[in-house]
Amino acid sequence: MAEKIAMKTPLVEMDGDEMTRILWKWIKEILIEPYVDLKTEYYDLGLPERDKTDDRVTEQAALATKKYGVAVKCATITPNAQRVEEYKLKQMWKSPNGTIRRILDGTVFRAPIIVKGITPYVPGWKQSIVLARHAYGDIYNSVEARANAGESAYLVICDKDGKEVSRSLIKQFPGEGIVQGVHNLDKSIESFAVSCFNYALENKIPLWFGAKDTISKTYDHRFKDIFNEIYERDYKEKFEAAGIYFMYTLIDDIVARIMRSEGGVLWACKNYDGDVMSDMVATAYGSLGMMSSVLVSPDGNYEYEAAHGTVTRHYYRYLKGEETSTNSVATIWAWTGALSKRGELDGIPELVAFAQKLEKAVIDTIESGEMTGDLIALFKREGVTPKKLESREFLRAVASRL
Repeated sequence: MAEKIAMKTPLVEMDGDEMTRILWKWIKEILIEPYVDLKTEYYDLGLPERDKTDDRVTEQAALATKKYGVAVKCATITPNAQRVEEYKLKQMWKSPNGTIRRILDGTVFRAPIIVKGITPYVPGWKQSIVLARHAYGDIYNSVEARANAGESAYLVICDKDGKEVSRSLIKQFPGEGIVQGVHNLDKSIESFAVSCFNYALENKIPLWFGAKDTISKTYDHRFKDIFNEIYERDYKEKFEAAGIYFMYTLIDDIVARIMRSEGGVLWACKNYDGDVMSDMVATAYGSLGMMSSVLVSPDGNYEYEAAHGTVTRHYYRYLKGEETSTNSVATIWAWTGALSKRGELDGIPELVAFAQKLEKAVIDTIESGEMTGDLIALFKREGVTPKKLESREFLRAVASRL
């Protein structure tokens, strides 16, 4: 075998949970380490280690990403009450993705992995719809409370010395109810806008952004104003020169436009909208297992990950010694994205080329009819009969082409 490709700067490697943790190890062993002299700074973001370190390991991994610039992350569990009991946790730890996004102040870009033979459920979608999710604020950093009958909730703003500046009645509760306070920062919205405009320019695709400023006349309207101000000031001429455009409209109008579009657009969403719509778009293209995801910060840090969860059901079968047919494509794309960006930043064209060849080997494998079980029902290609492969079998099939 030829000499392995050398790396200069390590990747920040964030290990994860359950079946994706198993796939993580196999992907490295079968597809990467035979060809690349892999250098990583390793952080175990598996739930037991997060609990053991009081979640400090997640912050350490995010800060390491700021240091080295490129990270690759395995899927992780965000625990609910059932997981707290199952793993005997000290507490219900927050989403590690949310923590990393907060520290990096990044925007999440998700794009479908297009394969011949897997047709989107929306037949008009001929090109990729890339979804950009603002990764700060809204309900993910909210404060919530229950209210009893006769109680009142207020939105109170105080100055830096604690002196009350304004007070607005939210609701006088005639019966029991709930209340939630959300926030955002101009700086974070500006970072989101800049990341979206830069991504659109780099990839030469139009940018659509939608919110509900007709109803939310302060909160959502601020998003609209910041996007428009930055576009007019810094990007309008660049967009026109590149032959692309920026459009703001209401979120419900955007949804209608997306459904009847041909794709080929970057769709920017607020945090909650992006959380929901990214899963809708991924599923409509075929599978969450066929969706790439990267967190991009405005100061040039990148964290690549799979868009899906930890595949719990398959993990329980694996623990019983049973074979699984688990889709590893999005996790492979996390590695190829990180390796390609590391090669680009460090001036190692061989590393960029390797990542591209690995992606081509994956696509060629599926297009030839060899795939995991979740794709069988989606695959229709004339003259090709799909064959179901177990998890490791699929990786070996890719390796044979690589």
